[in-house]
Amino acid sequence: MKTIKIGLLGLGNIGTGTYKTLEMNKAEIEKAAGTRVEITRILEKDINRDRGIAVPVDKFTSDPDEIFKDPEIDIVIELLGGIEPASTFMLSAMENGKHVVSANKAAIAANYDKLMETASRNNVIFRFEASVGGGIPILGTLTGPLCANKFEEVMGIVNGTTNYILTKMTVEGLDYDTVLKDAQAKGFAEADPTADVEGIDAANKLSILMALMFDKYVSPDSIPTTGITHITKESIEAARSKDCTIKLIAHARKLENGDIDYKVAPMEIANDHPLASINNEFNAVFVTGNAVGDVMFYGKGAGPLPTGSAVLGDVIEISKAILK
Repeated sequence: MKTIKIGLLGLGNIGTGTYKTLEMNKAEIEKAAGTRVEITRILEKDINRDRGIAVPVDKFTSDPDEIFKDPEIDIVIELLGGIEPASTFMLSAMENGKHVVSANKAAIAANYDKLMETASRNNVIFRFEASVGGGIPILGTLTGPLCANKFEEVMGIVNGTTNYILTKMTVEGLDYDTVLKDAQAKGFAEADPTADVEGIDAANKLSILMALMFDKYVSPDSIPTTGITHITKESIEAARSKDCTIKLIAHARKLENGDIDYKVAPMEIANDHPLASINNEFNAVFVTGNAVGDVMFYGKGAGPLPTGSAVLGDVIEISKAILK
């Protein structure tokens, strides 16, 4: 039986979660894939950090070419984060005939067309389920079970940090600065929360959603984006008086003339709308298709294990394709 061999780029929180998920559910993953699956090489400088997992030291390398040019490696999983060197590494892997899985929304959104074209030109599979919604299976559903639809609209709560902050402001009546410090203390917000609170992360994810739903690539830099730093207790109360809740929404809809209207911004959502009840660090994506109508996907949008689950789901699908 063939063993699907994987090169892993990055053993940070998400890389560790992916490695741990493979160890924890190895029997189920290999049964689903129809073959053995093994992470054989890991690109990582810090090999001594305690990650709560036992990794043989001979799996580590500091040279990416030891992964890209290894003829035995079938799949490269990119979990480095950031646009570079992650984008260059993914392109190099594809150009060396490797299938690629990534959770890196920033790199994918910034280089979507180039990554897709390079994968096609090299006859390799590029999958990135974990880049939007963490463990929520939204992208594969859009391109699989729902692909018979003409998509009309998407509204997403796709950033757990901002949703946590807005929830605490709404439920407990706290101000933005107080909740941000709480979110940082609990690990829901980074020390530098700019990408989250200014809507940059949500814009990256909306760029990917639009590319798949509307076959239209829009650079994240071109998406009108407003974050939540200006939201006050007064803003929350004004929305409450209208029976609404403020949520940071990534929104795109197809207009009658075929154009796409899109933005990321805090919006007043009517309390009888399903998105109004999505609280704390949870994510949800509300999609409208012309055949299916309204559907919503809800779950943990981040975290090492939920994201690792989505990454390995992509690995399973690629493994099946390799074995055909």
